[in-house]
Amino acid sequence: MRILSLAVLALGIAASPTRDDDAAFNNAARFMQEDGAALYGAICQGCHMPGGGGAVGAGAYPSLAGDPRLAVAGYPIALVLRGQKAMPGFGRMLTDEQIAAVLDYVRTHFGNDYPDKIDPAAVKAARQ
Repeated sequence: MRILSLAVLALGIAASPTRDDDAAFNNAARFMQEDGAALYGAICQGCHMPGGGGAVGAGAYPSLAGDPRLAVAGYPIALVLRGQKAMPGFGRMLTDEQIAAVLDYVRTHFGNDYPDKIDPAAVKAARQ
């Protein structure tokens, strides 16, 4: 009886429809979101928290809130592309436009007020 129950459960899981929010992982090599807020939600907030305040626990995740280091666009571009310490680089998983979008979002939220937009061409140049 237990084996039959497990088989029915497995079939039900395999036959369940794909949820709309699963689109984030339609391509295992890249994130699919384009909007800065959606990218932050999918990638960044797990460590930096929804409000950008960071966290301390199993590791130390720096706060992005009110961060003066975000004033110069080259700094966060390099971090997102290459990573630093426990943060992985996302250069292979994000396009230049996605990196610009998520950084523009972070630089204009969480108490940050750096309204100058990051040009995707600057991200492209930093890749080289």
